[in-house]
Amino acid sequence: MDNLPLLTIGVTLLTCVLAVIGVHVYSAGRAQGQVLFERMSQTGQVTTPTGRRRRFAGVDRRLRTTSLGKRVDRKIAVTGLDLTTGEYVVYVVAGLLGLYFAVGAIFAPFFGVLAALIGVWGGNAFLNWQRVKRTEAFISQLPELTRVLANATQAGLAMRTALAMAAEELDNPAGEELRRVADQLAVGHSLDDALGELADRLPSRELVVLVTTLVLSSRAGGQVVSSLRNLTETLEERKETRREVTTMLSQVKVTALAVPLLGLGFLLMINGMAPGALDTMTGSVLGQIAVVVAFGMYGVGFFLIRRMSRVQV
Repeated sequence: MDNLPLLTIGVTLLTCVLAVIGVHVYSAGRAQGQVLFERMSQTGQVTTPTGRRRRFAGVDRRLRTTSLGKRVDRKIAVTGLDLTTGEYVVYVVAGLLGLYFAVGAIFAPFFGVLAALIGVWGGNAFLNWQRVKRTEAFISQLPELTRVLANATQAGLAMRTALAMAAEELDNPAGEELRRVADQLAVGHSLDDALGELADRLPSRELVVLVTTLVLSSRAGGQVVSSLRNLTETLEERKETRREVTTMLSQVKVTALAVPLLGLGFLLMINGMAPGALDTMTGSVLGQIAVVVAFGMYGVGFFLIRRMSRVQV
């Protein structure tokens, strides 16, 4: 205890030295990052970050080490959503809890459990829907993309330069996806690999045809301009055909949604006419089995209607 003042002074000095070293390392890192950012900005391969503060960073770090987190991360990456894996999982869990309490309060607690289970499927279906939506948006931009590539190659530009130019001129999602391709080409990836990854992220027949045309032209040469011109006309026709098919099948899609909604409406009507009827019905095992079978039949009807209305163009 006699050396306590000296010990305190020594700890204080050590803390000050470590603080100075930490400030120096932080300043050096910031300076190096700024130099790297300026160097990459000159090549046009970096964009200014949005500055949005990421939430649930700890949850995100833990999830990325698991197989489930890796699968979710891959799905989010192809949807274009500005979400991390941790944010998505936390939002889904919060939505499931809210769905459970809301549906349980309106109908019966057993329906809350079913709604939560359906919500788990809905979270995965949401990512798939976002991917399909992004793919459809990209397909609608393919005629413009092929037109830009044809003009650039006709002007004598290489395909790599034409893709970088298209990434600058087109809006998202085509612009963002082509910037990924341009970045991969800039770091040494081959044209086949970069375009192949693009086709894997956004699977569609139109994109496969475009990628095949560009790859074969880069390998064997040939009239790439005329091929792109013809492909532009074909994609324009397919775009109009897809729009007509979507309009014709809109009523069928509404019917697929109306069928399960009518079932929920009947449940609300029954519960309104006889309060507590749903609690009584789901209070027994036989009633719970009947509810599960009924929900399963509504689900089968929904999927059959959607399957019959799916037309490949």
